[in-house]
Amino acid sequence: MEAKFEQLQARLRELAPQLTVRSFDPDERTIVVVHSLSLDVPRRLLQVMPAYEERFLCLVLSIVRQPATHVVYLTSQPILPRLVDYWLRLVPRVDREEIRSRLSVLSVGDSTPRPLTEKILEHPRLIERIRQRIVAPERSVLLPFNVSPLECELAVRLGIPVYGPSPEHAWIGTKSGSRRIFEEEGVEHPAGVEDVSSLGDVVSAIEEIQRRRPAARQVIVKLNDGVSGLGNGLIALGARAAQSARGVALEDPQLSSEEFYEHLARQGGIVEEVIEGEGFCSPSAQLRALPDGTVEVLSTHDQILGGPHGQTYLGCRLPADPAYATAIGREARRVGERLAREGVIGRFAVDFVAVRDGDDWRAYAVEINLRNGGTSHPVFTLQALTDGEYEEATGRFLAGSGQEKYYLATDDLESPAYRSLTPDDALDIAEAEGIGWDDDRQIGVALHMVSAIAIAGRIGLTAIGDTPAEADALYRNVKSVFDAETRPEAVGLS
Repeated sequence: MEAKFEQLQARLRELAPQLTVRSFDPDERTIVVVHSLSLDVPRRLLQVMPAYEERFLCLVLSIVRQPATHVVYLTSQPILPRLVDYWLRLVPRVDREEIRSRLSVLSVGDSTPRPLTEKILEHPRLIERIRQRIVAPERSVLLPFNVSPLECELAVRLGIPVYGPSPEHAWIGTKSGSRRIFEEEGVEHPAGVEDVSSLGDVVSAIEEIQRRRPAARQVIVKLNDGVSGLGNGLIALGARAAQSARGVALEDPQLSSEEFYEHLARQGGIVEEVIEGEGFCSPSAQLRALPDGTVEVLSTHDQILGGPHGQTYLGCRLPADPAYATAIGREARRVGERLAREGVIGRFAVDFVAVRDGDDWRAYAVEINLRNGGTSHPVFTLQALTDGEYEEATGRFLAGSGQEKYYLATDDLESPAYRSLTPDDALDIAEAEGIGWDDDRQIGVALHMVSAIAIAGRIGLTAIGDTPAEADALYRNVKSVFDAETRPEAVGLS
């Protein structure tokens, strides 16, 4: 299978010009979307995994921009038909029936908390239905959330390449691999130790960091394959490293310290100094490596963190603060060019932490996410709705009209009261309250993860404005509306 996969991947070199979002492709092709979280998912995310699979519905908008493109969209559970229609209605004055003729939405009908791709591979008839819907397979690609051996097998069985990094590069996306890349490329990063796998290793790493950085007050232990910050644990440093290590403060409240160290033994991890300072923030840069070795900086963001210890990813603002946006873009490009030399293809992100250094900012690279992530679908949405792109040289995002654009995006607009709403209720509220997209002004809101609202009281959104303040106001309006609609008196419970 490995040889067949490599043969398919070689086809990407010919397709490189058509793999950018804004390139106009007059020839027919098919994008098979498999938003499968083929990785170790924290327990607290399992109930909303089906909703995560809906995050790439924004790619339906690519059908509007590319009149010869077909999309096959796969999910574990059937998607509410009205939700697909919601995305199509974001762009007015289009022939929706014609667009629907180029869109196939297929589901496995399996709600078990396993990777979507694993489920698909268990159903040969479904795979054959997918194959039958692929128009021009020689020009088509499979677009995954991340690439594991599961996606490689699916690609071979469908006969189309995967637009993403090969599993042989998976080491780069681990926390240990990220630190090695930063060190080898001279990208500034926190003092730390890679390849720790036990409590004893953590103790030794703490002692090493204390020798190198006597003023360090905290270290962070990160599982190699942790996602959304939920594989992190903070340790306050004291005189005795062993005692400090046992007092790890975990970001995932559903994990015990014993379970955390079991995960560490299984997948390994790192220990590094916690960077502290004035104006602490956590920006990131998203990049793309094309099959011809071209590297593009697609966006910069300021990540919004929360959770018990401020390590959990909650959302993002685009673009990152202009004080450091271009600087992190330059450092991320250095990383991206190294990854391109390694043969990496597709989207990935480099996360940083930054603090003030006098009148300037100092940024430290902390990890490489070798996959799509929480910043991917908002950028897809913005690009598709505004026909725009990010300017690496200026750190600005410009719509096709030349207007600067900003957004505030989240997967975590959440309240226990929202559980009283069904997805249909959420869409009814959005329509009644005018929560939508103004295509003339190119500002507004796009909702995603709508099916999570009844399960977890949670919904996602991207609020797009001409200024940061306008994007924030649009976000606050959505929250205000959903809060008002779920007050006891609003639902007849008072």
